[in-house]
Amino acid sequence: MANGSGTPQGNGHAAGPAPLDASRTTVTLAASLKPVPPAEELVFGKIATDHMAIAHYDPVNGWSAPEIKPYGPLMLDPLSSCLQYSTSLFEGMKAYLGADDKVRLFRPEMNMARMDRSRERIALPPVDFNEVLKIIKRFVKLEERWIPRVQGHSLYIRPTLIGTRASLGVGASDHATLYVICSPTGPYFRVARPLSLKAVGDYVRSWPGGTGGYKLSLNYAPTFHPQTVANKEGYDQILWLLGDKITEAGAMNFFAVLMRDDGDWDVVTPSVDGTILPGVTRHSCLELTGAHGSEISLYGLPSNLKLHPQERDITFTELEEASASGKLLEVFVVGTAVVVASVEKIGADGKKDIVLQRYEGSFGPVARGLYEKITGIQEGREQFRDWSVVCE
Repeated sequence: MANGSGTPQGNGHAAGPAPLDASRTTVTLAASLKPVPPAEELVFGKIATDHMAIAHYDPVNGWSAPEIKPYGPLMLDPLSSCLQYSTSLFEGMKAYLGADDKVRLFRPEMNMARMDRSRERIALPPVDFNEVLKIIKRFVKLEERWIPRVQGHSLYIRPTLIGTRASLGVGASDHATLYVICSPTGPYFRVARPLSLKAVGDYVRSWPGGTGGYKLSLNYAPTFHPQTVANKEGYDQILWLLGDKITEAGAMNFFAVLMRDDGDWDVVTPSVDGTILPGVTRHSCLELTGAHGSEISLYGLPSNLKLHPQERDITFTELEEASASGKLLEVFVVGTAVVVASVEKIGADGKKDIVLQRYEGSFGPVARGLYEKITGIQEGREQFRDWSVVCE
C-alpha cells in the first residue's frame, strides 16, 4: 500500500505535503442520535449512520487532519473533477458484531490495497491506506450501536476517494477528498431464492486495457440501462460477456462448478485479466475451496470430495455444453454485499435457457458451504488464518 508523501527532507529543508495521519483525527459527536431501525426493515444502502469520517488534500498542504463528525452533505465546486470527469472510486467493506461483542472487519487489508490500485489508475493524489484503515476502525467502533445483532446482517462501510480540483482542464486532479460512510444492512437480495441471469454481449461492462479491474465509480453507471432491460425480461441480473467469454454477473464475480471425469469437482471462475474485478470474496472462495478436506471442511460437503479451484477463461458455449452433458453442477455469484448467491437459470437471446439443478433451500452445495464458512469467519464464530480483524 502507498505510504503517501510528506516525509521531512532533512538538512533544514521544509517537508513536502503532509501525509494522511490517523493520529490527528478529531471527533465531533452528533448533538442527537437517529433511531436504529429494526433489522428486518433494513434495505441495502438506504440509511446512513450518525457520523462520517473525512479528510481533504491539496498539493501545497497535503492531507488535512481527519475528522469524524456528524453525517451531512459535502460542499463541492461545480467544476470539481469528480463531477466533470468521474475521478472517483470507492470500496465496499463490512463490520460484524460477534457473540463476544467484538467488532470485526473481514480481510480489510485487501480492500485497502485494491483502493490504492484504483487511486493510481485515475491518478488521484497519494494516500497512506494503512492510515485510512486506522481511521475506519476508529469510526466503526464509534458507530458500533448500528451493527445489527442478527446473523447475516452487518454494517456496510463505503470508503470513497474523489478528485476535487476545480477546473475544466482535462487532466489529473491534484485535489482530493477522502470520506467514509456507513449503512446498516441485511441480506442484499430480499428474497431468499436462487438468481436468474441474462447473458448480454451487445453491451460490454469491461474490455482488455480498460478499467474493469478497478473499483471505479465510472464502471457502474453504464450498467444501469442494460440491467433495467434484463429486469423487464424477467431476469435478476446480467451475465456480462466479452464475445463468448464470461466476465462478471451484475457487479459480482462468477463461479461454475463442473464435474470432472475422475469424480472430483472443478470450481471455476474467470481469471483476473483486467476485465475482472479482483473481489475479496472471490479470492476467499478460491482459497477456501482449495483448503477443503485438508485445512477445513465446508459445511455439507464430504471431506473426501476434492475441489479444484481454477482461474481461467470460461465461455457461455462451455456452460451450454457442460449443462447438456450433465457436468454443470452449480453456478453461483459472490461479492461483498451479497456474500454468496446461487443461480438457477441463465438465458441469452436466441438460445435456450440453461436451467440449473434445484437444490433444497436457496443454495447449491458449494455455495452453501462457502456462505456458511465465510459468514462464520466474518461474525467470529469460526477462525481461519488472519481473515477476521478485530477493531480495538
